[in-house]
Amino acid sequence: MTKDNTLLVTGASGQLGRRVVELLLEAGTHKVIAATRSPDKLADLAERGVEVRKADFDQAPGDLAEAFAGAQRILLVSTDAVGRPGHRYAQHQRAIDAAGRAGVSHLVYTSLTHPVRDSPVLIAPDHVQTEEALEVSGLGYTALRNNLYADILLMSLPGAIASGSLFAAAEDGGAAYVTREDCARAAAATLASDFDGKRQIEITGPDVVTYGELASIASELTGKEVAYIPVDEESLVAGMTAHGLPEPLARLMASFDTGIKRGLFGPATGAVEELTGRPPTSVRAFLEANKAALSPA
Repeated sequence: MTKDNTLLVTGASGQLGRRVVELLLEAGTHKVIAATRSPDKLADLAERGVEVRKADFDQAPGDLAEAFAGAQRILLVSTDAVGRPGHRYAQHQRAIDAAGRAGVSHLVYTSLTHPVRDSPVLIAPDHVQTEEALEVSGLGYTALRNNLYADILLMSLPGAIASGSLFAAAEDGGAAYVTREDCARAAAATLASDFDGKRQIEITGPDVVTYGELASIASELTGKEVAYIPVDEESLVAGMTAHGLPEPLARLMASFDTGIKRGLFGPATGAVEELTGRPPTSVRAFLEANKAALSPA
């Protein structure tokens, strides 16, 4: 680990980016720059010695390079601009170009597990194109291909527990769910490392978990019987929209299930432990720790 490297984290006002900054501060071995569209949200981090800079990925690369100046290694947290096709990738491309102009030596990117060109997952093209851009950028890079966050289960399972039915379009496929905390720890360790080549790493939890297994775990933890009900993708979309979810978001969520059915969210790997020295948290342990959120009053 090179202690004189300056590390910069983009998207630092988001949940993942902020946590990475906090972990780097706890380690105390590097100068840390937090980049965000909303610097006012990071006043507390500035008080702790973090240099906070404004960085807007809709800026021209030349302007954005000023925000990256002086950083040797950058964590590029994928943006939340998923509403307009191609916009997210365009933002990433500007950030990559700016990193090159700023003299950055290594860029760590939060990608998607198994980003293949024929993926049914609707956000996969953004990640495919970004990884391709990194490959030809001249930068050293690490693509951290994060699996589905276990944290999203705290949004989907309470409704299933309340109704007794967990609907999904994944058949008997499963995902190697990983917690946001483990993704943050892996990102912080990778950013602070000395690796300067090119690599892609599948970031997963310890096991592939199916919807049937999720229903069983939910039943055991809450004492309420939850059944897994397999449906097709269109029926799943119809059900979500009937409950008030906008159709574009419903189709995005359903596309993840189709990816799960195709096996794109497994197998589990040992990457988190290899990068951080600690094993990842299992879905069961995560849900046990957050049991109160599964059956809110």
